[in-house]
Amino acid sequence: MSDRDPQPVERQLPTEEARDLLALVRDIAQREIAPRAAEEEDAGRFPRETFTLLSESGLLGLPYDSEYGGGDQPYEVYLQVLEELAAARLTVGLGVSVHTLASYALAAHGTKQQQVEHLPAMLGGGLLGAYCLSEPSSGSDAASLRTKAVRDGDGWVITGTKAWITHGGIADFYTVMARTGEDGPRGITAFLVPGDAEGLSGAAPEKKMGMKGSPTAQVHFDGVRVPDSRRIGEEGQGFSIALSSLDSGRLGIAACAVGLAQAALDEAVGYATQRRQFGRPIGDFQGLRFMIADMATQIEAGRALYLAAARLRDAGKPFAKQAAMAKLHCTDAAMKVTTDAVQILGGYGYTADFPAERYMREAKVLQIVEGTNQIQRMVIARHVAGPEAR
Repeated sequence: MSDRDPQPVERQLPTEEARDLLALVRDIAQREIAPRAAEEEDAGRFPRETFTLLSESGLLGLPYDSEYGGGDQPYEVYLQVLEELAAARLTVGLGVSVHTLASYALAAHGTKQQQVEHLPAMLGGGLLGAYCLSEPSSGSDAASLRTKAVRDGDGWVITGTKAWITHGGIADFYTVMARTGEDGPRGITAFLVPGDAEGLSGAAPEKKMGMKGSPTAQVHFDGVRVPDSRRIGEEGQGFSIALSSLDSGRLGIAACAVGLAQAALDEAVGYATQRRQFGRPIGDFQGLRFMIADMATQIEAGRALYLAAARLRDAGKPFAKQAAMAKLHCTDAAMKVTTDAVQILGGYGYTADFPAERYMREAKVLQIVEGTNQIQRMVIARHVAGPEAR
């Protein structure tokens, strides 16, 4: 790892409160998260105590209403917090993004009574959430999900298996999309399921290429009973809730990707200014300087793209197209930037003694989660060119 301290990102923030918030986050990231990231990722250790600290610091509910324990922060501020956390350790940044995604359905579509009863604990009570949409046989085609919720008296019985669930098996609550009616998107309903519900269990975590500290697992629902008071929204509204959740969640992934890419750039620049060959730092050679310039440009473009989408969201304007564009560009850029960082470090970049190889392995999954980048291209094309002919 380079001895050169990275330069703080120059940010345009809307308030002094936001500046203080980012300073707090940067301090926590540098003091509590980054120093242990490599060791804990190598060991596959999930930093639950870090999420407890973030909850105690008011950082797990930033974009939600303070009435329920949230931070009342606009998305443009929340996403920059995610970026700082992801730069320190992607497991943490992505974990906060997933927790925020899992809280969205209740915050946006729950009844007042549901919000009063559950949101304070979800947003500031030390709980950790998970979002359950994908299944072993329904990934990109999420509307074909098979997990069923069947009415039983004044409640529901949920049976099925969810797949690729971040925090699967360790979450305190799960936002679950289950089929309650006809095939297709109109037969899906959303539920808030407690993590300790009888019949709910997590499988062994997947053995992954990167992000080994973030558990990703199947979650089994074996006749899990939930009262109707834990149904979110109307029957059959679940798929539309899921899609609106993902529009916001994709911005979270975009911000995490920019944070990861920024960390890789900082590492590459630090190394290039210290490593000497042919009598001078390798950062003096034009070939590497051009690579660094391209990396920095891709990062700035990605940051501008996700912030533009966030500002549309904050203004109450449609932002689905821009969210897909941000997710697509930022995650593709993260893959390119981290790969170039490994190249700049040369043989050292391929070793675990430097974080560049970990950044590269972690970047790959960001092109896949919350809608593959091929799906993002489909979404963008539909907005630009209209729906496909059938």
